[in-house]
Amino acid sequence: MDLGKLKKFRSWLISAGIALLITVWLASGQLDGETPEDVSTRVVTTTTSAQASSVRVRTQSAEEIMRTIVVNGETAPARVVSIAAETDGRVEYVGVRRGANVERGAVIVRLDERDRKARLAQAEATVRQREVEYQGRLKLEEQSYVSEAQLQEAVAQLESAKTELKRAQLDLDYMTIRAPFGGALQERHVEVGDFVSAGDPIARFVDNRKIIVTADVSEFDAGYVQTGQAAQARLATGETVHGTIRYVAPVADEATRTYTVELEIDNGDGQLRAGGTAELRVPAERVLAHRISPSLLTLDDAGNIGVKIINDEGEVEFVFADVALATSEGVWVAGLPDLATIITVGQGFVVPGTLVNAVPESDVETAVAIKSDDED
Repeated sequence: MDLGKLKKFRSWLISAGIALLITVWLASGQLDGETPEDVSTRVVTTTTSAQASSVRVRTQSAEEIMRTIVVNGETAPARVVSIAAETDGRVEYVGVRRGANVERGAVIVRLDERDRKARLAQAEATVRQREVEYQGRLKLEEQSYVSEAQLQEAVAQLESAKTELKRAQLDLDYMTIRAPFGGALQERHVEVGDFVSAGDPIARFVDNRKIIVTADVSEFDAGYVQTGQAAQARLATGETVHGTIRYVAPVADEATRTYTVELEIDNGDGQLRAGGTAELRVPAERVLAHRISPSLLTLDDAGNIGVKIINDEGEVEFVFADVALATSEGVWVAGLPDLATIITVGQGFVVPGTLVNAVPESDVETAVAIKSDDED
């Protein structure tokens, strides 16, 4: 063929050659038994495999533990009383400073006696006189010289004299205001020289020999709390104290639907101070639970707390978790399967229902150990 003609039809020859090569390539695919649908499926499968996320997992079995009810509360004295004057008088002596710890019977305030001792002596003399009169009339009544009415009159006068004597004794006793029980003086409202009348406030006294931790438990946990049950509390200072449940409210609060619980703690040395925050911990029931790191806890779209695991189908599953116990070594959660494959790394990047590439922690640890040996 003429060289000029070849140059003229060169573009056509190149196009025909490319078309022939495409035809041969397509024919080779058919001969291998792979249809275009197979090619499409293989591409999708490859893409899906490439997109599957890898997560690290740990398979563990549940253990039996004691579920603990943990609620926040506050500490308070076992008893708080407001002491008032029971008679009138002027304060002449103050025996206890504010904040001091005293025993029962310690003098807090003493009023001036004025003429109270004289009135007591007069009342005693009147009683002796009425007693003699009664005895005389009793003898005369036996001889029929005194009527029954006259004898009963003497009895009434004697009892009236005894009443006045008792009143005079009490009035004198009321001059000294004492601690009603062992505890501490929280406040004192009077000083030396103040005049008080019956009913006026004198002091506020607290029983700090026993401390009460008050908290509210939910209606679901109230059934596990009983009077006399041993429990403990963690104070704001970090100290853990032990005590006994002394009170469980029989009726729930209308606003919160919770029940008030009081834990009584011995504080004989007065070292614990009331009025601070505390965390009440009450043993509830024995349950099967898994110990995990708190970082593995996550929330679903509804705000429920739970853990992500791998189910039998190899899919990610969100399981509601109940924190049964919290310790320094981790949290114990109930509600998971007895044998659970828990996602420990990567749980924040996968959603429930998706297939993932689960890598056991043991494989990762083995690979790291082999790499370390190779480097040595």
